[in-house]
Amino acid sequence: MLSPSLASAGRRSSLEPAVLVEGLTVKYPGRKCPALEEVSFSIQPGELALVLGPSGCGKSTLALCLNGVIPQAIGAMMDGQVRVAGLDTRHAPLNRLSEKVGVVFQDPESQFCLLTVEEEIAFGLENLGIPPGEMPGRIAAALELVGLSELRDRRIDRLSGGQKQRLALACVLAMEPQVLVLDEPTAHLDPQAAAEFFSAVAHLKATGQHTIIVIEHRLDDLMPLVDRVLLFGPGGRLLAEGPPRAVFATYRQDLDRSGIWIPQVTELAYRLAEAGVEIDPLPLTVEEAAEALEPYLGRVCLRWPPIVDPPERQPATEVRRLSYRFPSGFQALREVSLAIPEGSFFALVGPNGAGKSTLALHLVGVLEPPPGAVRLLGRPLGAYTRQGLPHLVSYVFQNPEHQFLTGTVYDEVAFGLRVQGLAEREVEARVSAILEEFGLASLAPAHPFTLSQGEKRRLSVATALVLRPRLLILDEPTFGQDRRTTALIMGRLRELVRGGGTVVAITHDLRLVAEEASAAGVLVAGQLAFLGPVAALLGSTSLLRRAGLVPPPLVRLGQRLAEQRDGLPLLSTIEHYLAALGAGR
Repeated sequence: MLSPSLASAGRRSSLEPAVLVEGLTVKYPGRKCPALEEVSFSIQPGELALVLGPSGCGKSTLALCLNGVIPQAIGAMMDGQVRVAGLDTRHAPLNRLSEKVGVVFQDPESQFCLLTVEEEIAFGLENLGIPPGEMPGRIAAALELVGLSELRDRRIDRLSGGQKQRLALACVLAMEPQVLVLDEPTAHLDPQAAAEFFSAVAHLKATGQHTIIVIEHRLDDLMPLVDRVLLFGPGGRLLAEGPPRAVFATYRQDLDRSGIWIPQVTELAYRLAEAGVEIDPLPLTVEEAAEALEPYLGRVCLRWPPIVDPPERQPATEVRRLSYRFPSGFQALREVSLAIPEGSFFALVGPNGAGKSTLALHLVGVLEPPPGAVRLLGRPLGAYTRQGLPHLVSYVFQNPEHQFLTGTVYDEVAFGLRVQGLAEREVEARVSAILEEFGLASLAPAHPFTLSQGEKRRLSVATALVLRPRLLILDEPTFGQDRRTTALIMGRLRELVRGGGTVVAITHDLRLVAEEASAAGVLVAGQLAFLGPVAALLGSTSLLRRAGLVPPPLVRLGQRLAEQRDGLPLLSTIEHYLAALGAGR
């Protein structure tokens, strides 16, 4: 833990903390190890606290403890005390706690019950017994806070992903809770929608009326709002608590060892320090990093390694003028044509609802394309049998639960191998190896649906990689992953590409695109708006804006530095910065 002086820095004085956790231990039935162990901390009224930790360290369990769902509704064993807004969550009625604590979960649609925006917000107020005369004012105020006032009568199924997440926040705000818990609220949002959501959170914080606890992997846009960081390690133990700069400066080794995401500019500062370029103070935002790097611009190396054109290869998959309209009448794809070479890493990006997943489902035959519209390894997709296609192409769904078929983690990974007819000895060897590699060996007998979101994602990727496909399509491959497991997954994908396989990643993560992809395609409203090198995509501000994409932090930093130094190439990855500053040699 931080020293008392660091841990107390920045706290607001208060007679009673908004959140007080003392000796909290939580253990789920059937699990050997606790999800949380001996956790103690406090958060003062008006603070925004950021909860960090690796996948499976108990962050979502903590959220369920804060609103009393654990232990009152979920049968987990709980020791210790949790007090929120003065209420003991073990004994206060859940309806009373829901007036004090509001939780926004990862998937907003899992929280909706009714058809329209206004009805959904009113539903929660009705459950609290709010007098009908008070409801219109509360609904209007909540919608104004999240910027949805003009959509009061809109059907929920016609909202964008970002609008749905802001509606989930409005539903909670209308109940006027003192404490807001946001559990990875931007996990399913495109970058523009995530930026809009964080803007709404900034407005809430500015009012000073709420204590906000955020569990989040996307840190860069959130950091200007963070007062306090709670750093969890493996096994559900609290490693540190304190102001963000103090935590990131003091606990770098723990952050690295546990694979916890940090602001990208902070990670850049770490790497530069290793190469002898000291950045002080440690930057947390793009603005701070630009100011800190300005003195070093004079030493920037403007000679860039020559770009070598890749060898000509046959397409792994090819699409020719593909259009698709859903039975509802929605036109999802419009005359899409592209070719993705074998042995490449291709990124497919665009806003929510642009048609990315619909295109991918055509590439694997889940949605049947017109004859000749999709080719796989030089042959029409229709030429392959249903039994032969899975030997060549695998698909990882955006929601892992949509592809689980068996009752244990082991059988889930073994399923595809058994369908292919492999001997059980070979099945056991390959399954055991990949479960160990992906940190899932201890969970082999567990049911897939009992895993954390991050563990479910790793399982879904493992079920695809164990088949050793020629073409692997992944919808949000890094969703819910900590830094270490993201590096593990990306390392395996790079191995697949080096071996001649092809990866198509549908993603909103432009950092992943900048670091891994050789080419990208951008879908907007079902049409291909861009097809070409990643550098050209990242350098086009107008295209990114049109596609609802936000440049990653290091690209934004590179744009700021380029304004100060003529001729500076666009720097978009940590390796670019190390090379430009002569620190990569």
